[in-house]
Amino acid sequence: MKKLLLIAPSLHQGGLEKVCAATARLLQPYFDVRIAIFDSRNIAYDIKGIPVADLRLPSRPSKVGKVFNVIKRGLKLKVLMKKEHIDIAYSFGPTANFANIVSGGNAEKWLGIRSYMDMGNSKQIRLFCRCADRVICCSDEICREVRDKYRCDKAVTLNNPFDMKEVRVLSEKGEAELPWSEGRIIISMGREDVVKGFWHLLKSFSLVHEKLPDTKLMIIGQGDFNAYRELSLGLGIDDAVYFTGLKKNPYPYLKRGDLYVLTSYYEGFPNAMVEAMSMGLPVIATDCMTGPREILEDRYGILIPNMSPDEDFNPQNITEEERNLAREIADLLEDRSKMEHYRQMSLKRAGDYTAESYIEKICGMGMP
Repeated sequence: MKKLLLIAPSLHQGGLEKVCAATARLLQPYFDVRIAIFDSRNIAYDIKGIPVADLRLPSRPSKVGKVFNVIKRGLKLKVLMKKEHIDIAYSFGPTANFANIVSGGNAEKWLGIRSYMDMGNSKQIRLFCRCADRVICCSDEICREVRDKYRCDKAVTLNNPFDMKEVRVLSEKGEAELPWSEGRIIISMGREDVVKGFWHLLKSFSLVHEKLPDTKLMIIGQGDFNAYRELSLGLGIDDAVYFTGLKKNPYPYLKRGDLYVLTSYYEGFPNAMVEAMSMGLPVIATDCMTGPREILEDRYGILIPNMSPDEDFNPQNITEEERNLAREIADLLEDRSKMEHYRQMSLKRAGDYTAESYIEKICGMGMP
């Protein structure tokens, strides 16, 4: 059995971290799997039974510190890979990719591109293409760009895996503690990050709530969201908006939702959106750089034009793009047959991203 090392910065909440943990569990029957991380604090995912090496080299703020970190991480990985006789080293995201490259050795190197934001650094992508045995892209669009722009025939698409049965089981474990006992709930999920565009969502929701007073908004994810709380207060919707914070099991909360809305202006492959679809939530999403269009295909959910990346927390300034999103949300919520149609389409499409297809694709890339 070949030995596979998965490398990630951490296993705290996040898309690439979640996929790393899921990959480890899924490939255990096929490989001797282990994980290397740079910081083991606040592990959010189930890695029981999987050997984990903590390199104890968390991120550092200065440029010099970052350079030294890459070298130290690479050297520690080199020792680990030699000791464990690693055959394949698969890294998730730029910082892990750099360490994987620096580690050298004879292990086959798979470098993962997890977000379209990574594509903004052409020197970095060229380095990855030159040093990798495989460039693993989480979406078809990223893969096409790597292949065409950088003439890299090592690039392959590997969409993220989803276990719909597990999601449903987890949705029954525990109760969602909500501040309301009734109402239709719009949900979005993601850490507090400018790329998620949550200020757009809050402003659009304020218009929806004005028209449909029973509607609520719940945002699930890590962060204090203080600026967004202030915006909610300024918009007069603070009693209808709930920021749940980090939830290791968000599925009981997703289960309580009626509609999922994504307002990101950058994504790689939006895990949370597909998880919501697997729970039968209809979806409205921005047609951002990669991900939503590929998944929704303008028929499994509703795509709206990408929105401005410029943060605006002025409650008096509601743009036409935010008004457009509000109209789409209200129109969908008021049309029961349309809601049921997109509920069924969500379930159908989520079924295309199974754990089995993920394993089969990896096996097709040369695994035993």
